[in-house]
Amino acid sequence: MKIAVLSSHTPSLFWFRMEMMTEFMKRGHEVVAIGNEDATLWKDRFDEYGVRYISADIKRNGTNPLGDLKTLSSLKKLLKQEKPDKIFTFQAKTVIYGGLAAHSCGVKEIYTLIAGVGSVFLNDGLKTKVIRTLLKTEYRMSMKHSEKVFFQNGDDVEVFVGNKIVHREKIVMLHGSGVNVEKFTPTPLPEKTAFLCISRLIRDKGVGEYLEAARLVKAKFPQARFLLVGPYDSNPSAISEAELKPYIDDGIIEYFGEQTDVRPYLNECSVFVLPSYREGTPKTVLEAMASGRAVITTDAPGCKETVTDGENGFLVPVKDVKALAEKMVYFIEHPEVIPAMGAMGRKNAEEVFDVRLVNKTICDTMKL
Repeated sequence: MKIAVLSSHTPSLFWFRMEMMTEFMKRGHEVVAIGNEDATLWKDRFDEYGVRYISADIKRNGTNPLGDLKTLSSLKKLLKQEKPDKIFTFQAKTVIYGGLAAHSCGVKEIYTLIAGVGSVFLNDGLKTKVIRTLLKTEYRMSMKHSEKVFFQNGDDVEVFVGNKIVHREKIVMLHGSGVNVEKFTPTPLPEKTAFLCISRLIRDKGVGEYLEAARLVKAKFPQARFLLVGPYDSNPSAISEAELKPYIDDGIIEYFGEQTDVRPYLNECSVFVLPSYREGTPKTVLEAMASGRAVITTDAPGCKETVTDGENGFLVPVKDVKALAEKMVYFIEHPEVIPAMGAMGRKNAEEVFDVRLVNKTICDTMKL
């Protein structure tokens, strides 16, 4: 069969879904990946894995109705050309307009992944409330055609079921996107305690709290290292280059930008930190766990599923800079606990979050 995998963010399509797509191909199926970025930038990288990549006119952010109509029209045109037997969609724009386009083109089997509810469900300004009302209606229209809808945590399920967006009987639970436990493996810890955050530079990921906690801890332990890896972003809650610069100039943060391979940076850290406000299940945390690193993350939906407090790391309240700094200080003052916590994280990665287990659930659900 031919399977189309749609995303409104090509880097996420490549980094988060490639192992799933290669599993589809191992099972004898043809895969076409459809994303928002120019094919000249990505075709060769997808080709290396045997996946054909096509660019669509997908407006990833924004609420312009004309832009959304262009997205719908572009996806309809591509799906009419490709005639896939099944489609797999994730991320808001392609979940909505990919699902609607596929139904209008006669695609019988539509599978949807909700990998987090997004900032529109987190904030409460008047504009956000209006957008959220519209988004819920669009989700509802699209998902009524979904064969099954995958979720990564129970809190997100309750948001969608509670808002009558999707029926509970359609839901299939996944342990995140999974992690390749053969690619991400334990390595020796650095001599001095070092912290790492890997994230798009947006406030909803807790990057601001990481920066402020680093400033507090640096004042008391100037030898501690705080690494930051990830790209600037177009999200409404993005942190600008000008906002980050003082932390770099003051020596608080070592910023390494966007990286295609994060393993060298995981090797340099003792503890991984993601103070996110909400996730589906954060893949970066899973990669850190597989690498044998202790984790500090929040007790927010999606994040709290990855850490058992006090066993493989610590959970802190959302937006609580003081609590985050206190746990960082604990690790600096008690470095002897880090190896055992890292080993427990590795065990959980192998037994629960292995990408092969996740992909088996997806393939079984999609009857592949």
